[in-house]
Amino acid sequence: MIAMDENLNGIKIVLLDLDGTIYLGGVPIPGALKFLQRCEQRGVKTIFLSNNSSKSVKQYLAKLNSIGINTVADNILLSTHDCIQWLKERGWNKVYCLGTEGMKEMMEKEGIQCLTDDVDCVVLGYDTELTYQKLSQATILLHQQIPLVATHPDIVCPSENGGLPDVGAILKMIDATTGVQPVVITGKPRAEMILGRLEKEGVSVSEVAMIGDRLYTDMEMAKAAGVTSVLVLSGEATQTDLENYGWYPDVVVDSVGMLFPDSA
Repeated sequence: MIAMDENLNGIKIVLLDLDGTIYLGGVPIPGALKFLQRCEQRGVKTIFLSNNSSKSVKQYLAKLNSIGINTVADNILLSTHDCIQWLKERGWNKVYCLGTEGMKEMMEKEGIQCLTDDVDCVVLGYDTELTYQKLSQATILLHQQIPLVATHPDIVCPSENGGLPDVGAILKMIDATTGVQPVVITGKPRAEMILGRLEKEGVSVSEVAMIGDRLYTDMEMAKAAGVTSVLVLSGEATQTDLENYGWYPDVVVDSVGMLFPDSA
């Protein structure tokens, strides 16, 4: 087998993380827009993945368009989608959503009611609208043995000012308060988040690359799904993190700007 490099030969679809990979703090990472242009020129499909469940697809679409990235709603895949699918498979359609209005909008559109009591579970998302009152109500329900579901495990959300507290950090606070662990954590690195979509696309996993900045979500999902793993060092993961990790991704570059080089 020929080793994969930044040319990504044979790749037909790239699954692109957003925070820390395509942009930081809403500002495109240098070289990201030109990389996307090269994908289009080569006929490589781009599907944007994010564990960030604070925004709806509609909000993500508006954000991407505002920074010069033209895509469609169908090419945005969020941890919220995976969470919704998991809930529907179990018939859990009444939840206390510790999340943003954008997240609630997506859940309610899929027939999952967001209530304050008499619920099947508490769903924790990346709640950038978090209040003590909301957190208290979630804690009360968990003390009543209501199960906890988390949309993703990310501890921090990358920003230009450093990492901000994400779902993983809030889970630690909930654990310290209640001793409750989630029955499932959806989103990356769950292979299920992408395998169903790749089947619909009709591609082999050997024709797909997952590009992201986190070892424990992006790269672990790539490994679990059997797709090419491409780590960028423009977000959370550092060279030191990589050297101390248990395995090495297929390709490691400073940023997406180094992928599909013009000379390829």
